[in-house]
Amino acid sequence: MTHPFLDLPPLGAARFAAIEDRVARLLGTGQDVVVMQGEALLPLEGAIRAAAGPGTVALNVVTGPYGQTFGDWLRDCGATVHDLAVPFHTAVSAEQVRRALAEHPEIDFVSLVHAEAATGNTNPVAEVGEVVRAHGALFYLDAVASVGAEPVLPDAWGVDLCVIGAQKAMGGPAGVSAVSVSERAWARMAANPKAPRRSYLSLLDWKERWIDGGRKALLHAPAQLEMLALEACVERIEAEGPETVMARHAAAAAATRAGALALGGVEPYVYEARDAAPVATTLRTPSDVDASALVARALESDPALPLAAGGGALAGEMIRVNHYGPDATRGVVLSCLAALGAALAERGVKADPDAARRAVEEAWGRPAGTGLSEG
Repeated sequence: MTHPFLDLPPLGAARFAAIEDRVARLLGTGQDVVVMQGEALLPLEGAIRAAAGPGTVALNVVTGPYGQTFGDWLRDCGATVHDLAVPFHTAVSAEQVRRALAEHPEIDFVSLVHAEAATGNTNPVAEVGEVVRAHGALFYLDAVASVGAEPVLPDAWGVDLCVIGAQKAMGGPAGVSAVSVSERAWARMAANPKAPRRSYLSLLDWKERWIDGGRKALLHAPAQLEMLALEACVERIEAEGPETVMARHAAAAAATRAGALALGGVEPYVYEARDAAPVATTLRTPSDVDASALVARALESDPALPLAAGGGALAGEMIRVNHYGPDATRGVVLSCLAALGAALAERGVKADPDAARRAVEEAWGRPAGTGLSEG
């Protein structure tokens, strides 16, 4: 008995390296790119534990739950951590980062999330990167949600460790991820006696045994299905065109925001459109409407809709419309808002689904010449 997922020919080192090269081209980077055999938490944690140690003084920007997690990891590594926390309904500014670095000139490591899908905001990495580069600190960036939905340019932005995952805007597998590593970052890792070695978390193992060996022999058997899926999703982005993929995500975000404002009963959680992420639009429910219950009711009409309540303390007040990857289409946006409108109406909240539909159509039609999918 045969099956398309079974009895595949081996995935050799040359094919593995070729996939890494395609990911590097997607990021426009000349840095080393390591494709890691696990979900993006693997390189996110591995990069921090490799580059940070007891002598590290870090500025950790917190604009959502992942920023909080990075601070925990940094402290666990023995680093001195200064958290720069901003309200989740906004984004950090380069000026805020500049002031923090001036207040603590000993900072030598800066961690930032590009787009926080969990809170719906996105941060101005190019401007922040300029400040960090002038200060001379190592710059660590979580671009897991943003890659594919907006530009991610580690070389141009001075990012030393840029972690991506395929499962959001790229529309690919969750079980494989990647990190681009600058020469400065490799040197920092090599000088860190606490950096993981002979460990699944170890980036230095990949550097010494894979990259320095000419990418001839893999460290272990690759996650073959995930690697092939990563190759396929990069091929799909190349075929559609990265600019077109990003424009489709931008259109989905603009249309969702406009549609929600016209719908009524909910309002954008992120106050300013410029701070809103293209991968997910977060919405605030009225104080007397539980977001989790509203989402559950909306999903009864179509369980496949990319709707979710906020995590943790935000579960009662936040709705996430996750319009990324294959869900960054007009049809998905319209269906999500229609389901939310019906659920709101059941609870006696005034909502206008027709106005929402018109607003979505108008907002989606604004980008010109982008080849946006109808969905």
